[in-house]
Amino acid sequence: MKDPRQVLKLNLMTEKSSIMRETSNAYVFRVDRAANKKEIRQAVEKAFGVKVESVRTMVVSGKPKRLGRFMGRTGAWKKAIVKLQKDQHIADFENV
Repeated sequence: MKDPRQVLKLNLMTEKSSIMRETSNAYVFRVDRAANKKEIRQAVEKAFGVKVESVRTMVVSGKPKRLGRFMGRTGAWKKAIVKLQKDQHIADFENV
């Protein structure tokens, strides 16, 4: 099993993720591109001591960016939506 710090890069705190956290007990993370759903589930359970119900993943494509006359792209990254079981919650995210 990989170290949870290698799999979970950072938690995404957006307006949409806050609504998801309140209504459906789902948390959004930026994860390693090579991580699969099983590794993400194990990393969240080990890092926060909770039980995971489901994991949904998606690859977010990079956006085009411009610096003067030069065009480029930001890198693509992977996002995971982790839904916890009904009575579970992550205490670190409650007061943010």
